[in-house]
Amino acid sequence: MAGKKLGRQTAALASPPSVVGYASVVGHKEGEGPLAATFDHISQDDTFGEKSWEKAESAMQKLALSIALNKAGIAPAALDYLLAGDLLNQCIGTGFAVRGQDVPFFGLYGACSTMAESLSLAALLLDGGFGSRIAAMTSSHFCSAERQYRAPLEYGGQRPPTAQWTVTGSGCVILSEDGPGPYVTHVTTGMIVDKGIKDASNMGAAMAPAAYSTIKAHFADTGRKPSDYDLILTGDLGQLGRDIVADWFRRDGTELKNLSDCGTLIYHLEGQDVHCGGSGCGCSAVVLAGLLLNGMAEDRWKRILFCGTGALLSPTSTQQGESIPSICHAVALDRGR
Repeated sequence: MAGKKLGRQTAALASPPSVVGYASVVGHKEGEGPLAATFDHISQDDTFGEKSWEKAESAMQKLALSIALNKAGIAPAALDYLLAGDLLNQCIGTGFAVRGQDVPFFGLYGACSTMAESLSLAALLLDGGFGSRIAAMTSSHFCSAERQYRAPLEYGGQRPPTAQWTVTGSGCVILSEDGPGPYVTHVTTGMIVDKGIKDASNMGAAMAPAAYSTIKAHFADTGRKPSDYDLILTGDLGQLGRDIVADWFRRDGTELKNLSDCGTLIYHLEGQDVHCGGSGCGCSAVVLAGLLLNGMAEDRWKRILFCGTGALLSPTSTQQGESIPSICHAVALDRGR
């Protein structure tokens, strides 16, 4: 067991689990972005036929899980666990989505890092022999997030240039102990990093230190270099946060030429008026379950380092004048074991 740990933060999986099913469900605005062709379902109605934004988020998760299960060719009863979460108070979007599925469930909260967190834990459970198939899932909705974290949409407040647009979307990935790949080979678990930033409209700057810390730890623990990956993708730092991470590595003498960010990929940054890009749990989830896994299936990329980032604030902490603690979890995906 001790041989699986590399350094302080990274686990090298002895039996890397395989992705066997995945799905991405998004709203209308996301369907107008550059990744539209990679998504499984684009809704023209952001309520998804429900009476509230919060219920719409649950509907997205149900649909993402259903599509992923169909792709994997299995029923919900074949899942040993379902690991999922969202941004809403007490993860209600997920709780109501999973209700009635009759699958053992772990509810998770990692803010926008939840996709990487759920994928990490699912891979570790499978490698440990605690199941055969596990689903990892998350979601966010622009309207439910705005209502909870900022102001009612009717308020019409002006968003500063550093702000990002919460993605309306849900992503689901099903891992299995056997399968054709891609495989989860390494998991680098992040540590809380807090540089004292208090501006809830500048998430990229708040989360960039956590991304830098985890990516550095991954390279130190594994002995790998940036060039060992076809793509290093952070989870919704946006344009500003992505540039901060690249600059810090540049100061270390390392050029991350293959660094990109889910928040900068999902929208047309200028044409869709999203300022620094996308954010929210659904952002990295639908980019992973859309662009990345489809790209790996097409042999566009053979090895990816997927780094989900999360700002662990709440309306209460913001009102109390607290700074924004952040986290980043890195998952190495490889076409071969």
